[in-house]
Amino acid sequence: MYFVVIVFYPIHICIAAKFCVRMAKISEKITQLGWFYGSSLTTTLTRKPFVPVLKTTLRLKNRPFLFPKTQILYRCCRAMSKTNGTLSSSLPVMVKENIDLTDKEKQIFDRLRQVLDHFSLETKLRVAGGWVRDKLLGKECYDIDIALDNMLGREFCEKVNEYLVSTGEETQGIGVIQSNPDQSKHLETARMRLFDIWIDFVNLRSEDYCENSRIPTMKFGTAEQDAYRRDLTINSLFYNINTCSVEDLTGRGLDDLKSGKVVTPLPPKETFLDDPLRVLRAIRFSARFEFEMVEELKVAAADKDVKSAISDKISRERIGHEIDLMVSGNQPAKAMAYISELGLLWVVFTPPKNCEPLISTEHDRACVGYMDLAWRHMHGVGCSFSDDQRRLYLYASLLVPLRNIVYIDNKKKKVPAVNYIFKNSLKLKTSDADDVMRLHTAVKKFLSLIPFVLSNEDLQTGEINWETEVIDVHVLLKLRIFLGLLLREIKDFWRAALMLSTLLYDNDSSVEVIEGDLEKRREVFREVEQEILRLGLDKVWEIKPLINGKDIMRLLELGKGGPVVSEWQRKLLQWQLAYPSGTVEECIDWMTREAQLKRAKT
Repeated sequence: MYFVVIVFYPIHICIAAKFCVRMAKISEKITQLGWFYGSSLTTTLTRKPFVPVLKTTLRLKNRPFLFPKTQILYRCCRAMSKTNGTLSSSLPVMVKENIDLTDKEKQIFDRLRQVLDHFSLETKLRVAGGWVRDKLLGKECYDIDIALDNMLGREFCEKVNEYLVSTGEETQGIGVIQSNPDQSKHLETARMRLFDIWIDFVNLRSEDYCENSRIPTMKFGTAEQDAYRRDLTINSLFYNINTCSVEDLTGRGLDDLKSGKVVTPLPPKETFLDDPLRVLRAIRFSARFEFEMVEELKVAAADKDVKSAISDKISRERIGHEIDLMVSGNQPAKAMAYISELGLLWVVFTPPKNCEPLISTEHDRACVGYMDLAWRHMHGVGCSFSDDQRRLYLYASLLVPLRNIVYIDNKKKKVPAVNYIFKNSLKLKTSDADDVMRLHTAVKKFLSLIPFVLSNEDLQTGEINWETEVIDVHVLLKLRIFLGLLLREIKDFWRAALMLSTLLYDNDSSVEVIEGDLEKRREVFREVEQEILRLGLDKVWEIKPLINGKDIMRLLELGKGGPVVSEWQRKLLQWQLAYPSGTVEECIDWMTREAQLKRAKT
């Protein structure tokens, strides 16, 4: 039987009674979900010196059942323990006593031990970092990093291939990532595939720092020395392949994992200056696991020396990769909020220097606020996005307050600041920058159309400033043309653009965060989405033209292509959008009449 005890100082008994009734409802919900083992659940309200005042017991009608083998109770209780946005550290994390290997992992580790035995090597093999952490948390992980105590990873990979030759098996290619101390990449890493899994091999390290230099001299170190050089205690755990045991060589890794704390093995400022990317990793893991960053770590992360090191010492590719992991993770809005709270938003998303208008502290708050709203909006609507759609939708929401900010490039052209942030600050793909800017453009166009969809009023062409000339059709057909053109531009991202548009709808300020009712905005999204589906516009970008360029040249008796053909292609596309059931013959008749009318006017 599980029970909950609430302690309170003398208060009015009726308040205590109401509280106990509320706890009884919580108890009933826990019972319905099957989050404990037993035949009853009791809620007891007491006051000092622990004398029961009110007590309620919920008896189960069903037979006792086992606690599910998941972390659902932990996640539920942890979510319920939030106070002012800070997670309580009193609730323990469910951590396994031992690591259970999959069949694939057993194959890999057996093979590595066979290599050791074959060459009589005294090398100790340890799996380091995230794999150990995740396995102890009951999560599957295929990111296996092997740490070696007396040889380079490349050397051991060559030994593996020698062993494979001796057994008549096919050798594997070896990839080597060179060290780059200037960019805080201190170790050479070797990679090879074993049983279809990529494995990284790297040597344990110890570091000596020369006077007036933050670039260390690398040498082989002990496992304990290496553990203390890791980013976080929860990532400093080892799984010793030789002995099949977990090693906590800092003496804190398991405890911090169980208590849900993000802590560095060494003083945090020292750890962060060694590799400033660790600041972002600490934020990512804190958000991902909903762990608490200790105060000393937060102070160091906000330190001006650490901020300068992030800007100057870390390659933008590494920063962009870390941010991408956050945005693609399970708590992207929380991760961005942490970055903002530590004063790192514009250190990471560094804008161009000559922005018009200038980026202010208000933009900082707005960016994080919009991403949080977009995250909640997406889950409230229940829209099913692909991983890439979700990722770019969140980037677009984070940067939507900057959508009208430009800078002057080297060619004296005005370029969106968002484009600079993607290409220069994060070094992400050019296609990512293009897609996010397309989303921002689509948002502007959706905002001009949403009022007509909601009001069912006739759309007059002059009321839509798209710099697009629309063919002369009945006014009732013009909304379909505009929506169709917009969806053909944004394609599969149209729902993401619409969702972001509904956050901005009826909000005049581009900087202030919306405080309105999200549910009303979800209703706007659903109504516009249903109208688009009713009009049959989903996948409209896949529609093939009834008349191609060559046919246009033949029908108009043109000797060559050019602007005239392009102009007719644009008009014919609009005609197809206005008359989705139209035939080729009807399209040709309309085109012929239009051409004759144009010639007559000329």
